[in-house]
Amino acid sequence: MPKQLHEILNLERVTEVVDIGANPIEGDPPYKELLINGMCKVTGFEPQNEALSKLNNAKSANETYLPYAVGNGSSKTLNICNYSGWTSTLMPSAASLDVYSIYKKNAQIINQIPLVTRRLDDIDEVKYIDFLKIDIQGGELEVFQNANNKLSNSVVIQTEVSFVNLYENQPSFGEVDIELRKQGFIPHRFAAIKRGIISPFVINNDPRQPLHQLLEADMVYVKDFHYPDDFDDLQIKHLCLIAHSCYKSFDLVYRCLLILEQRNVIEANSTQKYLQSFNSSKPQ
Repeated sequence: MPKQLHEILNLERVTEVVDIGANPIEGDPPYKELLINGMCKVTGFEPQNEALSKLNNAKSANETYLPYAVGNGSSKTLNICNYSGWTSTLMPSAASLDVYSIYKKNAQIINQIPLVTRRLDDIDEVKYIDFLKIDIQGGELEVFQNANNKLSNSVVIQTEVSFVNLYENQPSFGEVDIELRKQGFIPHRFAAIKRGIISPFVINNDPRQPLHQLLEADMVYVKDFHYPDDFDDLQIKHLCLIAHSCYKSFDLVYRCLLILEQRNVIEANSTQKYLQSFNSSKPQ
């Protein structure tokens, strides 16, 4: 069905994806279907050498990966942890690791590397960002605060947010939410939610089995579609494609198609075609 939608939209260019912290440890990225079908280009950033090598060894013609650490342009120290998913420019929180002790081994720092971060607005290799995916263990807010120009044309952001500070001085979900709302985005859905168990309680002798304490989530933000006059036609088209292919947000797609029809940008029967394709494919 993405191909059918792509034909309806008649996009002038492929969707530009930027993936900050592209280390492939959490499974397939949300844009995989777009990438497989040649409908997007990916520019990824990964400062960890081993992870960067894996990305470059497996990449397709539509993927580019760069070793930059994206942030606020200042010098920092990258704390390499026992489990690469914990690696961050922030220090793991001793207080939180005492409460969620199952993560102590993973969060152990095994090396520290000095680096200079780059502001996303200053990175010449990135011309457009339609879809930003970011997961850099607490550094997300600094990236957003230094990417106002590049994000002004973006339509979707998937970011990790934290409900519990697993790192020292880690910005909270509330701080990230305020910044993204300020830049014109609203929460759309959770892509994933991570819960923990409060030590020393254990269920069924399995210390990794979580209970109810919220730790982190992958939150999807979209440009506020309640105000369509703030979108140009191309932004609405990219929002349609991303919402359908990456998040199965068919209702959002349909509303965007209606707007494009009203603007005479796509054929007058496009929404009907989409509904017919939707019903025939029976998406789950």
